[in-house]
Amino acid sequence: MSIQSAVTISLVKEAEGGPFVFWHDLAAACAKAAELGYDAVEVFAPNADAIPVDELRQLTQQHSLKVAAVGTGGGWVIHKWHLCQPDAGSRDNAKNFIRSIIDAGAQLGAPAIIGSMQGRFEGAVSREQALEYLRAALNELGEHAKAAGVPLIYEPLNRYESNLLNRAEDTVAFLDTLDTNNVVILADLFHMNIEEANIADALRTYGKHIGHLHFVDSNRRPAGCGHMDYTAIASALKEISYDRYASAEAFPWPDSDSAAKATIDAFNQYLA
Repeated sequence: MSIQSAVTISLVKEAEGGPFVFWHDLAAACAKAAELGYDAVEVFAPNADAIPVDELRQLTQQHSLKVAAVGTGGGWVIHKWHLCQPDAGSRDNAKNFIRSIIDAGAQLGAPAIIGSMQGRFEGAVSREQALEYLRAALNELGEHAKAAGVPLIYEPLNRYESNLLNRAEDTVAFLDTLDTNNVVILADLFHMNIEEANIADALRTYGKHIGHLHFVDSNRRPAGCGHMDYTAIASALKEISYDRYASAEAFPWPDSDSAAKATIDAFNQYLA
């Protein structure tokens, strides 16, 4: 199986201005994605109830698309919940929010992504304590996702967005401490461009752990609109036999249709 292409659709009003290619209109976005030749869409919704499972199933069938993944970041953007907060009630709110997104996505065969909801350590919470909270949450949620028939995707972020796990070697070492075997890594090229000395080498370090890829340029614009070296990246992905999704989590620059077109052109050039 070869790498599959995907494009992001945000349904979150509070995230406007963020790095998602299509916005608010699922039907139009699915039609455009299919027209451009994408294999799948990745959906970012404000909560689980806002993921219209039946409509999405119908749209993706109609356009021969799949749902690559569903994002959980609405829990952070809207409610400011994350998994490392000092207050147990807030951590439970975060876990329950993620659990409900896992369940909604699983109905479409789509795994959930934990990115911004992982949180950070600060104030009364030490780094060790935060990683313990994260470990416990990923064990619990990873098993929940397994029971629902999907993996759970964890995304290391850059230092400006989280101070927990920023680099490939630290993330892989942390994964090895989990009890669950159902957590995979989202390798986001934008975050890696900030944190890694060499993105291709970091992808090799992640190796078999990668379950999803955010295919984007160095400046969070669509692939081909920055200074990313995709030849080396493609070579590393081939070496580790990566065969899942490469999804465009990019700014709609200069507009959504242009961003989607630039990404699929770069995908076809380097990854197809």
